[in-house]
Amino acid sequence: MPEGAQYGPAMSDESISARIERLVAEEHELRSREERESDDEAALAADKARLDGVAVELDRCWDLLRQRRALRAAGADPDDATARDASTVETYLQ
Repeated sequence: MPEGAQYGPAMSDESISARIERLVAEEHELRSREERESDDEAALAADKARLDGVAVELDRCWDLLRQRRALRAAGADPDDATARDASTVETYLQ
């Protein structure tokens, strides 16, 4: 989901996982294209920008999925999890 886009109020684990899978597939395609089209600077710049956005969105999706799992494990409602903004998830230590 692009920066600023909103997640549904009660996205299921399955829908979040499916989104992660789509983003990973896009990431792989962008990396493959980067290798094939290494001489087209404009295309590389556009792909790099999109790749950066995909990476951030993957972090947001994984964060939301982890929140849902933690809430469920604690006996709470996983639908209480909320998607954090990019600036929050990108400052986590890895």
